[in-house]
Amino acid sequence: MVGLLAWPAENGSLGVKTVRWLADPFHTLPEFPGPLAMGIDDNADAVAEHDAQESEYYRVAASSSIARTRLRLRGITDPFDPTTERQLLVGVAVMGALGVWKLGAR
Repeated sequence: MVGLLAWPAENGSLGVKTVRWLADPFHTLPEFPGPLAMGIDDNADAVAEHDAQESEYYRVAASSSIARTRLRLRGITDPFDPTTERQLLVGVAVMGALGVWKLGAR
């Protein structure tokens, strides 16, 4: 069961997707804006929009510790690279199967 929840997909494992959804089920929390592109600093409207998104994010984060926790949980990712995570999960599954087989032989 743990292997199914932790198996990596393109945009996160099932466990990570579940935690993200539980943190923000209705997509009401603001997104933290990415960095401005190199040539966009001359566009005052784009800079103002970026600053407004950033200030809204920080306003929500400063409103309560629950909001900060929800923002943090919504932004989590898988702890390992997907290929490494698959190898670790397969290794744990094989070791578990060997352990069950060895205990069943007694």
